[in-house]
Amino acid sequence: MFSHFKLNKLSLAVLLCLPVTLSAGAQPLTQVELGYYSKALISDAGLKFKDLNRDDELNPYEDWRLPAAARAADLIKRMTLKEKAGVMMYGDLPELQDDSGNASAYDMKAVRKMVVDEKVNSLLTRLSGDDPSMLAEQNNMIQQIAEGTRLGIPATISIAPRHSWQPLSAAGRAPGKFSRWPEAPGIGAIGSEVLAKEYADRLRREYRATGITQVLSPQADIVSEPRWPGIRHSFGENPELVRKMVRGYIEGIQHGGDGLNSQSVAAVVKHWVGYGAAQEGWDGHNAYGKQVSLSAESLKRHIMPFKGAFESRAAAVMPAGTIMQGVEWDGKIPEPVGAGFSHFLLGDLLRDEYRFDGTIVSDWLITHDCDDRCVRGSAPGEAPQAGGMPWGVEALTKEQRIIEAVNAGVDQLGGVTDTALLVSAVKKGLISEERIDASVKRILQQKFEQGLFEQPYVDAALADELVGSAEAKKEADGAQFRSLVLLQNKNILPLKKGVRVWLYGIDKEAAVEAGLTVVKNLVSADVALMRISAPYEQLHPGYFFGSRQHEGSLAFNEDNQDYKVLKEVSMAVPVVLSIYLDRPAILANVRDKSSAIIANFGVSDEVLISRLLSDSAYTARLPFALPATAESVKSQKSDEPGDLKQPLFPLGYGLAR
Repeated sequence: MFSHFKLNKLSLAVLLCLPVTLSAGAQPLTQVELGYYSKALISDAGLKFKDLNRDDELNPYEDWRLPAAARAADLIKRMTLKEKAGVMMYGDLPELQDDSGNASAYDMKAVRKMVVDEKVNSLLTRLSGDDPSMLAEQNNMIQQIAEGTRLGIPATISIAPRHSWQPLSAAGRAPGKFSRWPEAPGIGAIGSEVLAKEYADRLRREYRATGITQVLSPQADIVSEPRWPGIRHSFGENPELVRKMVRGYIEGIQHGGDGLNSQSVAAVVKHWVGYGAAQEGWDGHNAYGKQVSLSAESLKRHIMPFKGAFESRAAAVMPAGTIMQGVEWDGKIPEPVGAGFSHFLLGDLLRDEYRFDGTIVSDWLITHDCDDRCVRGSAPGEAPQAGGMPWGVEALTKEQRIIEAVNAGVDQLGGVTDTALLVSAVKKGLISEERIDASVKRILQQKFEQGLFEQPYVDAALADELVGSAEAKKEADGAQFRSLVLLQNKNILPLKKGVRVWLYGIDKEAAVEAGLTVVKNLVSADVALMRISAPYEQLHPGYFFGSRQHEGSLAFNEDNQDYKVLKEVSMAVPVVLSIYLDRPAILANVRDKSSAIIANFGVSDEVLISRLLSDSAYTARLPFALPATAESVKSQKSDEPGDLKQPLFPLGYGLAR
């Protein structure tokens, strides 16, 4: 099949897809789909190939009949040092903003400079998913620019997870029209590896429809510190369960468990390793949270979920930014540097002991500076500024950090697009070109395995049909329904249609549509339906990430507005309470004020109400324990899962009815 994309309309025309027999007795070869803007094609034995470098010859790297490794090896021989350095960069796609400050499109002039001048071809998109066909069109334009480069190396366009139901305004880019599933703890609460695979397979199809071929997910970090803000991206506390969820997710997102293929979205598994062992819950993206303490035994538990990634042949691993302390492993002690600079974590452990042969993608901006505002936080009244994460190598120059990261084992530098420093380091002999070639081969081989050299484009018209389709919504809603954990039920559930309800945090139309009678006055209600979120504090408003993260206390204090309402309402009518658990809330003073408590990990009002009306059994179980007291949180070890003393609701708890 050949696809010729018209420059302005980006339309897809299917021209041919025929089997061709090369000789008597030979297996027939089927012409692969070719997507291109130019008409530079080469014929050989009745088959067509793209003339990527426009030299009128069929070079080995252009020959889709050859193995991906052989094609990558040939291409490397044709590349300049700067082109190799560009492959090792991983940039953020520049955006244009509309009058309201929303990203409306890519800044193609800036993109062209990045792709053509700096030779960068791994790019992270942050465009909205509100218009899938527009997103697909924009990504096609990126591929058009890449096709026009000297060697025609296609772009790998990636995305941060965009499919969860995000009820919090600070949660980042909204899903748009992508199907909305429970967040990772909700998948863990369901506990089915099959469901994790089905979930990721749906994500894969929606991402591929818009031209996205890599995702910065899943997060294989376990929940060992209940105050950690990253919990909502983790599948849970049990290392073996998380291992299964990670394995299922990767098999779904990569379209199989045998590595990449032409239908894969490449998975970047995060964060190798121990990232969740956040002391006092301070996240490692902040200068005040850059260190984690583990023991050799607890490190084994944090490694366990990554074994699921290795079993399913994950394409890439992202090292944590944090500095690991307290570990001695087979007589070796990790260097006091972030994982992206650690020879022990990347070389001795990841490559040698666990035999990982995929790419290693650093976390964003680990080679950038962290200035005084980054270290100490912005002054009151000043907007927090994003800084680098050069943890443990702050005293080094940017070039020296790049040298340290690459020589430690990093293949791609997240958030970096300036190739000059890497080129300079090689020319000075501080990084060998053989070391560069090893990284470039891994990255290019994955592009070949995904078929991007043949077909990097998508039919933008189909994106609107596939993204957020009725079928996808049904699957996502079903997962939301299954993920709800029943923590308490004092013979009030299921609700009956027609019951008079007073609502807090729930859309009136959803309740009416489900057959409930909504009343304005509490005294007129039979029951109150309330939706609230786990409590948090913002203890570091001067920090870019700290100002956006939920930190501190997990308890509902007397000044918490939701708690004030709950106390008042519970004195008048029975309360059915659903609480969003982005962290394990302390519910000791909430339980006695609620007739029913349902934990959610991201759910729509429509699905929540349908669950409250259903008489089917609840099957989800808590993916992490809920503490009973603030003292028990403070006394547990941040690196050890399962060590909360006398939790109010233990790991795996959940009522059927």
